[in-house]
Amino acid sequence: MVNYPVGDYLIQVKNAAKAGRKEVVVKNSKFIKSVADALVRIRILDAVEIKEDFLISRLSYHKKEPVLVDLKLVSKPGIRHYMNVEELSLRKRRNASKLIVSTPLGVMSSIEALKKNVGGEIIAEVW
Repeated sequence: MVNYPVGDYLIQVKNAAKAGRKEVVVKNSKFIKSVADALVRIRILDAVEIKEDFLISRLSYHKKEPVLVDLKLVSKPGIRHYMNVEELSLRKRRNASKLIVSTPLGVMSSIEALKKNVGGEIIAEVW
């Protein structure tokens, strides 16, 4: 039994990239699908498809190296981290990494959240 399915999915993607695997297969849920779609939009994943009850995520590679260098879970079941628009814009100026943010408008990258002028819960940091 998994307590934090999204965190488990993201760690599986990280481990697959480190191991050189091409895809990750997990049980499908709406939230995991929306996080996977956000990863597709920032080109960490090539594609996401649903077959039966499973979500299949294909990792992006550039010159035989995975695009995903590292991933860190920020929010966890016991500790949630939130950022408003001002904090996201300050973070953008200081850091090259991207954040996956759960907002009232859906799950998106920090870049998309800044364009839509919305903040939310920080799920993970990817670079």
